[in-house]
Amino acid sequence: MSKDLFPDQPMINAQRFDLRPLRVSDTGQIALHSADLRIARMASRIAHPLPPGATAAFIERAMGKTRDEDIWAIDGSKSARPDLMGVISLKRLDRDQSELSYWIAVAFWNTGLASEAVQALVDANPMTNTTIFAAVFQDNLAAARVLSKSGFSYLGDAETFSAARGENVPTRTYTIKLIP
Repeated sequence: MSKDLFPDQPMINAQRFDLRPLRVSDTGQIALHSADLRIARMASRIAHPLPPGATAAFIERAMGKTRDEDIWAIDGSKSARPDLMGVISLKRLDRDQSELSYWIAVAFWNTGLASEAVQALVDANPMTNTTIFAAVFQDNLAAARVLSKSGFSYLGDAETFSAARGENVPTRTYTIKLIP
């Protein structure tokens, strides 16, 4: 890990990409990808259609000093890939716990990118968590497989509001115990 960009949010190196803090120049690519209904429907906090200014506000929060979530761009530029292929985050919870979430640009679905990004973040454990949780919509079997491949265990069912769907959607919650 390298703390070059944000002293409190490290850059995390993976084989095909780096996880780096968001920057203002990511606005266009994040807006483009997150406006895709296929992504928005599988992410609880992405509205569809994407409201004007939503992406800029998202990046501003991600760069804020008082943020409660660290958000990384999945940057493939070191492998001659795009500098934004998706986004992955850890939201701070109490008792050394975090909640993981991510989305991958549609062009990179079924390439192993999500599995590699989740594994890189879990291995780095940048918040020195003892536990990381993740919830996926029950109709997103690919995301559930990504978590299982990365060592997460099924915890139980719940539901959460989907901004894109405009309704509560059944979820599956997963957890992984870590040694900080």
